[in-house]
Amino acid sequence: MKASQRSLLLLEQCLTMAQMKQIQSHLAVSGALLDPYAAGKVVAFCAPRDFSHAHRFFRHLPRHCRTAYVCNTMIKALVDAREPGSALALYQRMVADSGFLPNNYTFSFLLTACAQLGDVRSGSSYHCQAIRLGWESYDFVQNGLIHLYVTCDALDSARRIFDASANRDVITWTALINGYVKSDQVDVARNLFDEMPDKNAVSWSAMINGYVQAGLFREALELFNAMQTLSGLRPNHAGVVGALTACAFLGALDQGRWIHAYVDRTKMKLDRILGTALIDMYSKCGCVEMAHRVFEEMEERDVFAFTSLISCLANHGRSRDAIELFGRMMTEGVAPNEVTFICVLSACSRMGMVDRGLEIFGSMSEKYGIEPGVQHYGCLVDLLGRAGMLEEAKRVVRGMPMEPDSYALGALLNGCRVHGDVELGREMVESIIQRRLDHGGVHVLLSNIYASTSQWDDVVKVRKGMEENRVKKVPGCSSIEVNGEVCEFVVGDRSFALIEEVATLLRGIEKHLKSLRLEEEGDMGLADNCFF
Repeated sequence: MKASQRSLLLLEQCLTMAQMKQIQSHLAVSGALLDPYAAGKVVAFCAPRDFSHAHRFFRHLPRHCRTAYVCNTMIKALVDAREPGSALALYQRMVADSGFLPNNYTFSFLLTACAQLGDVRSGSSYHCQAIRLGWESYDFVQNGLIHLYVTCDALDSARRIFDASANRDVITWTALINGYVKSDQVDVARNLFDEMPDKNAVSWSAMINGYVQAGLFREALELFNAMQTLSGLRPNHAGVVGALTACAFLGALDQGRWIHAYVDRTKMKLDRILGTALIDMYSKCGCVEMAHRVFEEMEERDVFAFTSLISCLANHGRSRDAIELFGRMMTEGVAPNEVTFICVLSACSRMGMVDRGLEIFGSMSEKYGIEPGVQHYGCLVDLLGRAGMLEEAKRVVRGMPMEPDSYALGALLNGCRVHGDVELGREMVESIIQRRLDHGGVHVLLSNIYASTSQWDDVVKVRKGMEENRVKKVPGCSSIEVNGEVCEFVVGDRSFALIEEVATLLRGIEKHLKSLRLEEEGDMGLADNCFF
């Protein structure tokens, strides 16, 4: 029986499940539910809101009402709810029970389900079915296949489908670009990106984030700028987050501020991901107050937002504030993660809060079910070492349930330097060398321990051993942003165009510091320390 115009109008105007159930009862009494169109409307409304109700309704539908539209709606609802296993099982039952014949939309949902599961074997089986039924060349199916193979690291298969495709759209191109980015083939991804006939904000963002994932932060910002100047497109959420991440690593504060202003101007929602990216950017650029302001402006704050600000405070000399924020995190019911504990333990170490640090370390497994890792033990050793509790720190190192790394041993070695324990320091260096974790910094630290106790013969011996074994300290570097451009300086590198002017200015600063009795570098000049 055909549903009446009044019934169809009611279906169109329905807003809640309660209303839908009333309308469904009316349709059942009138017999209009036997109309495939009306049945499809009921399923389409119920499936994303109350799948169990939709599924019960579907099971009682006569076979002629189980149209492709109704079946696809049911499968799609499960895929959208990220229940891919249930979606595939439902498809199999539909085929077995009612002889359902899939179409191009069905295959796009099935392939998405396989991608969510990472099940390339089932996906390949559906690929074969799509070929057999003549649906492979449809854009929904091709894009689904490329997405599946990219997700399952079958990039060669994805490329074959792409090359054979006669009607590629922006989704097709972007899916393959994401595949090359994921497999660390950024240059191939960029070449493909440059060949794209049409680009949207999603494709630009995919390439920007590809550069960020590869650590090519300058290239990411250059592309972010080109997106606006060449394409005229407005950056989307993903593009803004990627650009902020690049700004954070480069210390590009001016550009980061511009992006923040863009977020405010366009009224982009300050969600947890974007808010955390802004906090991280301001933190790495040294703007603690701005990081704190962004944090307070966020409507929802998760563990990543809290951890980012705790790290910011701890790294900028505000360890007490970091520990207080950790307490606020507990009060607000946000559970910490492994990184949170590394940050707050570091803050305790800098403040010399041994009892509080030990309490927090103990709460990891007892209260939060997080087993301490090697970095947490390293923080604990640093906490005890800085406080002069070297024997306790040594016991922690020996009692670690895993092999201590260079950070844990180095933290104890640094404690030996601060408190002048030469013998334990020598023992730690030998332990580090035995584990093949030694590097130039370790030998320099041992040399400084000897120097602090005026054992100059041993200082010479360590330095001579470094020369004979060609051990070199990893050169330090620093960067500064000038007029939106980030300049990086590496020890020993004199290739910068204005190096002489910079060195002259540094010598002037050095002279001024000496006059104020703030010189901490001994007889070694600041300029020499930076460039020679």
